[in-house]
Amino acid sequence: MSVRVLTGGLQTTVQDLGRSGHQSQGVPVGGAMDRTALRLANIVVGNDESDAALEASLIGPALVFDHETLISLAGGDLEATVDGLTVPVWHAIWVPAGATLRFGRPRVGCRAYVAVAGGIDVPPVFGSRSTYLRARFGGHEGRALKPGDVLPLGRPSAHAQRIARELRSDAGKATAARWSVTTLLRPRYSDEVAVRLVAGAHTGALSAASRDALGGATFRVSSSSDRMGYRLEGATLSLRQPMELLSEGVVFGTVQLPPGGSPIVLMADAQTTGGYPRVGEVASVDLPLVAQLKPGDRLRFRLVSLEDAQALYLARETDIAQARTAIALRYSRGQT
Repeated sequence: MSVRVLTGGLQTTVQDLGRSGHQSQGVPVGGAMDRTALRLANIVVGNDESDAALEASLIGPALVFDHETLISLAGGDLEATVDGLTVPVWHAIWVPAGATLRFGRPRVGCRAYVAVAGGIDVPPVFGSRSTYLRARFGGHEGRALKPGDVLPLGRPSAHAQRIARELRSDAGKATAARWSVTTLLRPRYSDEVAVRLVAGAHTGALSAASRDALGGATFRVSSSSDRMGYRLEGATLSLRQPMELLSEGVVFGTVQLPPGGSPIVLMADAQTTGGYPRVGEVASVDLPLVAQLKPGDRLRFRLVSLEDAQALYLARETDIAQARTAIALRYSRGQT
């Protein structure tokens, strides 16, 4: 089974949850920008949460499915259609052989995830199928998709096959499940978001005015932003006095302050170490909100304690686990 690429869109790549455990070798974790969306898309079609899917940014691809299959869309709403029929986000969707998935303009968010039953079966590199564009490895030939590419698919799980049987249409048209991911689990994407921030190692080194601005000013995502980091425009932050730092470990969500005073939020393809002051860490539960921002969108930070951020993380993980269990029970053997 395979998927053929008619058009690649602006930047469509194969992504999973990243390649952990290699930072000491200078290899970034990478993976999906909106990991919650990728995980939920996989759960909906009976995949493992870590299976590889497609991440489409702003302008989605056109894809042809050579065999009937089960897909789901999650994350941003890019006006997806299958053979001209509008299909919803956060639902399992059965598509017939030869059907074409296309996208329109971004309505909400800017990154859509396409999960296919069985996952995208490209060779793993450093234990992950994610595309790392800067080093040109992983994914499909280490690059964004282009016309003519053919992506192999893995074998759908028994769970996925049961969902597909329930949705299969004799009319030969795409069919979406009536059930979906609960709205309580869907991140509240917007072009202006409030993002919870935990104090970083050097928050205390900010001037008093800059600490106030960090927790209250509205920033705008610069056009010089990518999967490595979002540069923020707006309030200029400053330190009480200059600092010289050795490079230290950084992660997805670290907020760095370079000499110019415009903070940078490190994203999925962030480097493994950095020498700029670390003035905050985005609470992981809010990283999907940041991942779905595009240049010109706005965000402001709201300082929270580490304990609060951990509680939010655990609550979300509990909710995702419950959703996974609920779908599995619905399609357990003998139940359709």
